[in-house]
Amino acid sequence: MPVDTAMLDEALTVGHLPALVAAMVHVTGDRSWLKDEWRPQYVQLSRGETGLSPEVDAEIRAALRAAIIKYLEGDRKLPPGPDQATVRRMMDFVAGEPIPEAYADFAMDELSIAGASTKDPQFEQPRLKEAARKLKVLVIGAGMSGLLTGIRLSQAGVTFEIVDKNPDVGGTWYENTYPGCRVDNSNHMYSYSFEPNHKWPQHFSPQPELLKYFQGIADKYGLRKHIRFETLVEACVWDEAKDVWRVTLKGKDGKTETVETNAVVSAVGQLNRPRFPDIEGRDTFAGPAFHSAEWRHDVDLTGKKVAVIGTGASAFQFIPEIAPKVGHMTVFQRNPPWGLPVAHYHENVEEGFKWLLDNVPFYDKWYRFYLFWTTTEGFLPMVKSDPTWNGSPGAVSQANAELREMVGAYLAAQVADRPDLVGKVVPDYPIGGKRAVLDNGVWLAALKRPNVDLVTDKVVKITPKGVVTADGKEHEADVLIYGTGFQASNFLSFYKVTGKGGRELHDVWGGDARAYLGMTVPGFPNFFMIYGPNTNIVVNGSIIFFSECAVRYIIGCLKLMAEKGVAAMDVKKAVHDAFNAKVDEANKGWAWGSPHVSSWYKNQFGRVSQNWPFGLIDYWRATLAPNPDDFVLERQPEPVA
Repeated sequence: MPVDTAMLDEALTVGHLPALVAAMVHVTGDRSWLKDEWRPQYVQLSRGETGLSPEVDAEIRAALRAAIIKYLEGDRKLPPGPDQATVRRMMDFVAGEPIPEAYADFAMDELSIAGASTKDPQFEQPRLKEAARKLKVLVIGAGMSGLLTGIRLSQAGVTFEIVDKNPDVGGTWYENTYPGCRVDNSNHMYSYSFEPNHKWPQHFSPQPELLKYFQGIADKYGLRKHIRFETLVEACVWDEAKDVWRVTLKGKDGKTETVETNAVVSAVGQLNRPRFPDIEGRDTFAGPAFHSAEWRHDVDLTGKKVAVIGTGASAFQFIPEIAPKVGHMTVFQRNPPWGLPVAHYHENVEEGFKWLLDNVPFYDKWYRFYLFWTTTEGFLPMVKSDPTWNGSPGAVSQANAELREMVGAYLAAQVADRPDLVGKVVPDYPIGGKRAVLDNGVWLAALKRPNVDLVTDKVVKITPKGVVTADGKEHEADVLIYGTGFQASNFLSFYKVTGKGGRELHDVWGGDARAYLGMTVPGFPNFFMIYGPNTNIVVNGSIIFFSECAVRYIIGCLKLMAEKGVAAMDVKKAVHDAFNAKVDEANKGWAWGSPHVSSWYKNQFGRVSQNWPFGLIDYWRATLAPNPDDFVLERQPEPVA
């Protein structure tokens, strides 16, 4: 079939050339594509600029054009795949630097060249299949992690049920519908590794597209028949005599029911309970007042005086969207966000790019690998603290200071015509200390609008008419919007979990949530959390990676129970405590652990309870399979004669 050369030519102007070159090794079987002179030298904080000359780029495109036409107009049969040594060379080539040997098996697994991964359930043995059929698991939450758990449990042959408080799947992407809501991790990586989507409309797609993706996943894998919607979990109680969880559910009709299950998987996330600031008079405001996570679409903002409290990630997205329509907006800022330059943050994915994903074998895998490496482990050194650093507290190392200078200059340049804003929009804390956002200029453009005021004086009171700041000024408003984040440190706040000896999980935590690998707590057998304490990532990648690792581990625990013939597994306290001591010490060594930084990463005790302080590879290795020695395994009782 003749190739649409016009589309191919367009595609080659927007495609990621190193990923295409790697794909050609698969298509042609020829390793000579991996030329040293074609290896990229990426430009930091750019849109994947290869650093190659226009002449070399043109040479690569011409070679790619000829090879792709030959493949598409031929029989489209692929030669035998490259051996592992060649794949290692390909990884180095696409990354633009040697991948450390310690990462080789990790990167190979993430690439999943052969279509298989360690994250696939391994329940093939007849004995395991029989044991799986006898297990029942309750999953709390039908968002990204809950759906993933359902898929893997289904593949393992384990009986399961999912409950969710909402009337549909999607979790975060169902609940957050504020204007401008979108993912801040490239969509070609923010998707399940085994379910790529070649049709993402934008590189960082908006909320409706994310919701559609997860709804499609639920349909494809037949998960809806396993889900109870509009159902709340009120309590989980461990029955020590029967080694089962008794879970009390409350339906939309108000009726309660208690179900028994061998294991519980809590997939409710960290960022799902809005946090309102403790401000005097907060309930006295006379007009509409709401949190961005509970957006009031019935409130028309056109021509209104709007006050926004908070300039975090959500406000960063919705303020530029609503600023043109409001009459006047007052933005109250405590600390400015670091905005990392991403010029294509709102751009559509070019049709040529989609064409390459659809028509060039393995291009999608290598493009995802490029995103994975350059936006994850490759970024960590710039936010690592240097204990010998004696420079400004606005940085934690020389590399961090250089990054700060670069991004700070980028932000300052955007407000060069507004000297009054320069001191307000460049943060004084280190990059990585708080959640950074992705910036393409629309944020500061919104703050520069004549109908927008940025106020940095402390908010001290809310009145029926508006907001009062420390200077005594009352800023009148018709509508008040809170962009003040979530109760991140208050894990599992909306239901009780009672384990061995009648101990309630929140009492055990005492406001300082901890778990082994973010998943298990001593005294609470067969209770697993996804996106639990210390499993958040700051600068290095997609949370979907962590969820896939966690679910692999949880499925591994169920497999271990089946293999050993045990009814319960309870992590040892010594193992749990040693792990958390290691985490706490490591978190001090990063920008977010700096004593000069306060953020939602830290709980009321000042401990970093959210973040994973190691590399992705470390979580990947730690969750490959459970170590039986980490647990007290309780064998199933012998049947009564």
